[in-house]
Amino acid sequence: MGRRYDPERRQRIIEAALRVAGEKGIAGLSHRTVAAAADVPLGSTTYHFKTLDDLLVAALREANEVFARLVREREVLRDPDADLAAELAALLGEWAARGREGLELEYELYLAALRRPALRPVAAEWCEGIGEVLRERTDPGTARGLMALMDGICLQALLTGGEYDEVYTRDMLRRLLVNSGRPADC
Repeated sequence: MGRRYDPERRQRIIEAALRVAGEKGIAGLSHRTVAAAADVPLGSTTYHFKTLDDLLVAALREANEVFARLVREREVLRDPDADLAAELAALLGEWAARGREGLELEYELYLAALRRPALRPVAAEWCEGIGEVLRERTDPGTARGLMALMDGICLQALLTGGEYDEVYTRDMLRRLLVNSGRPADC
C-alpha cells in the first residue's frame, strides 16, 4: 500500500501539540502523546518534528500567530489620532476573552524559552511584532515598557486567578505614556 497523501498532517500535529500542552502542560508533551492526540502514527510526528524542541517551536509560533493576527487586524493601533492606551487595553481584553486555558498555554510556551534556548528566537518574534507597531507611535524605550507592563498585567491576572481589568490596564498604560513625555492619548 502506498503512502497516503495528507497535506494537513503537519498542521494537525501542531494543533494536537497545543491541545496536549494545554491539558497536561509542557511536561506532558511528547511525540507519543501528540501522535495519539493527532491520530497519526508516531513516525509522523518525528518525521515532521525531529526533536521535541522542534515541535515546541512550531507550537509557540502557532500561539504567537493568534496574538499577531489581533494586532494586525487592529489597524487603529497605527492611527496617530487613536488613544493608544485604550486601544492596547482593548486588544488585551480581546486576547483574554479567548479563555484562561489559551492564555496559560501561550505563557507556558513563552516562558519555556527560559530553559529551552531553541524557543528564544520564537519568543522574541512575539516581542518584535508588537514592538514594531508600538515604535511607530512612541520611542523604543516606551514601547518596551508598554510591552513589559502588558505582560505583567496578564501574568498577574493568570497567577492570582483574577480577571483581566481593561480599565486598570488602560489607566496604567496611560501613566506610562504620560511619564514618557508623550501625550496621554498618543
